[in-house]
Amino acid sequence: MHITQISAFIENKPGRLAEVIGWLAEDDVNIHALSIADTTDFGILRLIVNDPQKARALLKSRGLTVKLTDVIAVALTHKPGSLAKVLREMDKINASIEYMYAFTSRSSDHDAMVIFRLENQEETTEKLMAAGIEIIDSSKLEYLSK
Repeated sequence: MHITQISAFIENKPGRLAEVIGWLAEDDVNIHALSIADTTDFGILRLIVNDPQKARALLKSRGLTVKLTDVIAVALTHKPGSLAKVLREMDKINASIEYMYAFTSRSSDHDAMVIFRLENQEETTEKLMAAGIEIIDSSKLEYLSK
């Protein structure tokens, strides 16, 4: 159970992020979540969108280096300890987190989502689900974002 994330490498210069996000808007791609990690010259823009294939094709056609990656989305309630519970469970199963970022939801059942890129992602996902951690798939993510 995974979600497809887009990673795009963009120049770290004024206006470039606005330009890239503008292309997606013009092509009717809805962004659910994003994260950007920068270096001196380039940034890695990570996106969860409603149509990853369409976004990938668009960004590639504009000359960007783009990669699709499988990540998982974990549903959280908005109360102290929700994320700590998930991270403790990950620690119990020796999960290794490559990176993570969060976003909010409009659902009353799931106030927030955390995106994780994990080593041994399939095995870790199965163990988390067995421990009662709710993993959100693409169809449910789309519903929660409306």
